Amino acid sequence: MEQKLYDLMDWAGIEELVYSEASNPHAMLGPHLTEDGLLIQALVPTAAEISVKISSTGKKYPMELADEAGFFAALIPRKSKTPYTLEVTYDNGVTEELYDPYSFAPQYREEDLKKFAAGIHYTIYEKMGAHPMTIDGVSGVYFSVWAPCAMRVSVVGDFNLWDGRRHQMRRLGEGDGSVFELFIPGLYEGEIYKYEIKTRAGEPMLKADPYANYAELRPNNASIVWDIDKYKWNDKSWMAQRAKTDTKDKPMNIYEVHLGSWIRKETVKDETGQDLVGSEFYNYRELAPRLAEYVKDMGYTHVELMPVMEHPLDESWGYQVTGYYAPTSRYGAPEDFMYFMDYMHGQGIGVILDWVPAHFPRDAYGMAVFDGTCVYEHMDPRKGSHPHWGTLIYNYGRPGVSNFLIANALFWADKYHADGIRMDAVASMLYLDYGKNDGEWVPNIYGGNENLEAMEFLKHLNSVFKGRKDGTVIIAEESTAWPMITGDPKEGGLGFNYKWNMGWMNDFTNYMRCDPLFRKNNYGELTFSMLYAYSEDFVLVFSHDEVVHGKGSMIGKMPGETLEKKAENLRAAYAFMMGHPGKKLLFMGQEYAQTAEWNEGASLEWELLEYPVHKNMQDYVKALNRLYREHPALYEMDYDPDGFEWINCSYQNESMIIFLRKSRKSEETLLFICNFDNMEHEKFRVGVPFHGKYKEIFNTDAKDFGGEGRVNGRVKTSRKLEWDEKDDSIEVYIPPMSVSIYTCTQAAETVKPDGKKSGAKKTADKKPAAGKTAVRKTVSGKTDGKAETAAPETAAAAQESGGAAAVKGGQRQMTAPKEEQMQIHTSKKKPEQKRIATSKEEQKQIGTSKEEQKQIATSKEEQKQIATSRKKQEQIGTSKEEQKQIGTSRKKQEQIATSKEEQKQIGTSRKKQEQIATSKEEQKQIGTSKEEQKQIATSRKEQKQIGTSRKRQEQIGTSKEEHKQISTSKKSRKQIGTAKKDQKQITASKPEGSETK
Repeated sequence: MEQKLYDLMDWAGIEELVYSEASNPHAMLGPHLTEDGLLIQALVPTAAEISVKISSTGKKYPMELADEAGFFAALIPRKSKTPYTLEVTYDNGVTEELYDPYSFAPQYREEDLKKFAAGIHYTIYEKMGAHPMTIDGVSGVYFSVWAPCAMRVSVVGDFNLWDGRRHQMRRLGEGDGSVFELFIPGLYEGEIYKYEIKTRAGEPMLKADPYANYAELRPNNASIVWDIDKYKWNDKSWMAQRAKTDTKDKPMNIYEVHLGSWIRKETVKDETGQDLVGSEFYNYRELAPRLAEYVKDMGYTHVELMPVMEHPLDESWGYQVTGYYAPTSRYGAPEDFMYFMDYMHGQGIGVILDWVPAHFPRDAYGMAVFDGTCVYEHMDPRKGSHPHWGTLIYNYGRPGVSNFLIANALFWADKYHADGIRMDAVASMLYLDYGKNDGEWVPNIYGGNENLEAMEFLKHLNSVFKGRKDGTVIIAEESTAWPMITGDPKEGGLGFNYKWNMGWMNDFTNYMRCDPLFRKNNYGELTFSMLYAYSEDFVLVFSHDEVVHGKGSMIGKMPGETLEKKAENLRAAYAFMMGHPGKKLLFMGQEYAQTAEWNEGASLEWELLEYPVHKNMQDYVKALNRLYREHPALYEMDYDPDGFEWINCSYQNESMIIFLRKSRKSEETLLFICNFDNMEHEKFRVGVPFHGKYKEIFNTDAKDFGGEGRVNGRVKTSRKLEWDEKDDSIEVYIPPMSVSIYTCTQAAETVKPDGKKSGAKKTADKKPAAGKTAVRKTVSGKTDGKAETAAPETAAAAQESGGAAAVKGGQRQMTAPKEEQMQIHTSKKKPEQKRIATSKEEQKQIGTSKEEQKQIATSKEEQKQIATSRKKQEQIGTSKEEQKQIGTSRKKQEQIATSKEEQKQIGTSRKKQEQIATSKEEQKQIGTSKEEQKQIATSRKEQKQIGTSRKRQEQIGTSKEEHKQISTSKKSRKQIGTAKKDQKQITASKPEGSETK
């Protein structure tokens, strides 16, 4: 070796390279300008000779061996760097020409390192991993990895005989944010590689690339170089439309799929008779048209894929991930999966990907103890280990870890056009003591069990996604009552778009498991979910978790001695699910009632469709899904309380519930009648929201679905018969174990020449419902009670306070809600609906002449109609107990109520009574409400018992209920008079507070 060259040798540096302990090999290897010329050094173990070839001239300079381990050096008489190649002759006689990996500049900018160190480099996947690229006209692969505590990192593979000395990587940056990188010329897509990491203890380890885009098929586990930017997408219109669409008011009906067991092939044998690994799986490209066709035919809007990220164990279903940036090679290459996504979008089907940021497996080649230290997990096992699953927990507070995960979620949305990310096991992230006993976990800095770092990570991730505004949704599987999962991060929420409703799933599944005979004892499990239905934006799920680990299939959970009886229960369950507010998800196989539990190692039992009970169930779910998509009431107001209304949730003994689903258009309203008992109900009366026609459009008992065909074929026209606290009602037949769905069409309210609305019936035509208090009664145009007016000030106060009592000057004034204020029709030509509200002062002016008072139910014939017979009293609904409340004792009279000023009643002439509106709201104000009728004296004897002297009247006080029990003595009636001038104040012009119904 020449003396000049010898003097330039850094023998300590050479030793560091030879022993593969250099964190900055570029400081020694590659081209370096010196005062004596261009020094080029190379470390190529097993090389016998090496020459430097100048690219511009072709001139060659032989290199001298400085160390027997394969360290060569040459001093070229140049004052500037120039492109060159190395011609290497190995000890086996093989010669190759290659570019020097250490002659290329790093691809990281200073800004990249700073952003990654801060945990906010959201496209770090463009740098990390293995990326085929061309630098300075030279093709190769750029490698980069995060191993902050490693002594040295090398890229190894078949291309360098897995020798960690050959391609040692350079460290960029300092501290926790430092990364290793190296560009290796001459490598191409398909190369198998790993990282050889030497720990600070000097121990070498082989690790798969956490950022790899592709990996070997299990049981092999090396990473594979792959170019994922070459695929040409065809879903531009889908992506543009998605960005403009808010899924909250659109249908979202999800089909959950495990690609490896939805369908499978027959295993192929190799020449030795052994099963060919992976031959049982369909390729992504083969799956796409099959799945898309089926999902479209069934009427689903989305598919949710159980984890497709690379994982070593089939039995983990994909939930123990080792390759977060690689779609599993079980079903093909990355571009095959891109084709799958592209094809689904082309068919109008959204794709949601299951994602697992909660934990990762301990496999030695994976991320566990990645550089000899706990890089991705906590060092303290009380923080970094899941005792239940035997997996490791991410250290969310470390910027490099949170950056890895946030960028990964963005990666699937960016590179694979995922429409949504469903985040698994969120509860295990949020609670430090999840699945742990006392002493097995460490409280946070405030002494609580909340994982503050995980909370911040989730808020960070969701905020980034929402900032993109590309229509991608993030769904949380969170099994506890942690508040504001879908709340705004700015207000303390976590920021998810949706949350799986695990509470509903557990409660309703438990309810349906019960024998119908005992379901009445579990009625609360059926109705409880509506108490919190709007606390989050929920997705209702029957997921894979419900059909594994001995839980049985969905139809297996149902009671019944035969499969047909079980199917009857399951049809009712699915229909109720579709009617309940929230988006929907159903796991594969349950749409046709697969009888066996799900097995990830076998295909679904598609052969069951040859049997009627399963084919009928499939047809049923298809029809139910079509109904869901065709009716906005089932999805448009899922997260608006106005989109749901109970009609009756008190039929505990009958195991029935009745409710409405509504849309933003009043004409799009659906009535659900759910019967979860084996009892049928003939001529069952149901309250309805308005007068109109009600048509049954869906019945789970239809013959096409395997039922008995006991349906309501005729359109039902409602009657003005109060039921379920509704003015109108219909009479229907309800089959056992069924759900019936009706459309609700409101009748047009046209006005006849006489001023009356068409379709309206006099309340006198109504018959009291059994078990109900009697409706208001009209006799010859007169009411059986006295109209009552409230002062305008009182009406205004009622509108503000919602009907609360106001106190003025030490005297209580009872007010009623706006909708309960009395409305009176008055007009000179045509009757109009008017609302009369009079102040305390105006009550003095309102009166009735002696002649008018004599017209108020004073004739013997009229008194007989006011409940003189026992039969009439029964229609008014006066029980023995109720009669006791009708001021029949002196003690009662002393409690009943009106001061002299308040007890004045509004006398009404027969002519005015004919103009009084008879709507439900008006009836409550004019005369007596259901509650008031029970308390009105109904016999002449009772009237005589009601205080008749002025002295007694002065003793009477007023309460909110007692104010309605106004009774008038004969003496007080004579004092009530109305001058002609006073009567004009109750006129046809709209007074303040008047309202048209």
